[in-house]
Amino acid sequence: MDTKEFLKLLSNGSSVSGYEFRLNDRIISTFKKHADQIWVDKLGNIIILKKGVNNQSNLKIMISAHMDEIGLMVKYIEDNGFLRFTNIGGIDPRTILGQEVIVHGSRDLYGLIGSKPPHLQEPSEINKTIKMEDMIIDVGYPKEKIEELIKIGDPITIKRDFSTLQGSRIMGKSLDDKAGVAAMFECIKELSNINHQADIYFVATVQEEVGMRGAFTSTYRINPDIGIAIDVGFGSTPELPKTDTLDMTKGPGITIGGNIHPGLKDKMVEVAKEYNIPYQFEITPGPTGTDGRAMQITREGIPTLCLSIPLRYMHTSVEIIDMKDLKNTAKLLAFFIASISNENLEGLLCY
Repeated sequence: MDTKEFLKLLSNGSSVSGYEFRLNDRIISTFKKHADQIWVDKLGNIIILKKGVNNQSNLKIMISAHMDEIGLMVKYIEDNGFLRFTNIGGIDPRTILGQEVIVHGSRDLYGLIGSKPPHLQEPSEINKTIKMEDMIIDVGYPKEKIEELIKIGDPITIKRDFSTLQGSRIMGKSLDDKAGVAAMFECIKELSNINHQADIYFVATVQEEVGMRGAFTSTYRINPDIGIAIDVGFGSTPELPKTDTLDMTKGPGITIGGNIHPGLKDKMVEVAKEYNIPYQFEITPGPTGTDGRAMQITREGIPTLCLSIPLRYMHTSVEIIDMKDLKNTAKLLAFFIASISNENLEGLLCY
């Protein structure tokens, strides 16, 4: 399958944190052709193993990208049939008013997020942001019918179709971090044509948006020699400081900071230069807020790297990436993996 088509399947699917299993079949069936083994662990992480060549010392590299997305959850059903809801993960209420949604009950129901019209607002309300607790979802059914189809706790996603913009830009919901899962797929395809010694564990992790839980448990089980998190970084737009953003089409951001092993970071940069792969630096002094944080502090500590795909309008339903950045992320990963061996690992990890 084409990587862009795979990303479309992921983006159009539903995988709110805690309900990621809805994507399992799409991910497993797509990776199956290129993997030696695939399994789903007790928490729901999908672990995809691609074995290395002559790996007598059991060298292991773990690549993770979270498959969960931010979303909403049914909190209460009003007597008039309107739904009250809360958030799962970091959602700015200003971005959801007026949006179409899908309530994932016993069957999917389409609805709309509404609130008091501006014409009926008090003067003191007009210049204030509408709070999530003051919004409702209207699915068009009375309470009696809704209670047959929807229960408290059912997940809700924004209804937004993946689409192609000009050039190599694409737009959709939850590209954070389904773009990372797609980059892992592109990487495993690249590795089919490259010899690598390490066994590679690609992990589509769960519940990153609510605490990196899947990364903690999967890293503990795999206990890799190197952990690499693929996530997204803030794509540059006019209102954002250049120092806090990544430029589109200029390659992945290689993170520098306390979460990152300096020797491995230098090796990643070396590989990028050797193969003329564009890259940028992403400066994160403290924890990265990605699966990389969980990897680094698991067991006795895992030497960790983070790669960020530039993404605009993060945590909205109209996230934008450039497919060139995604493919360069995968290419850099593949050549980095090929550069790691039992012979040079110890030297790379020395401080």
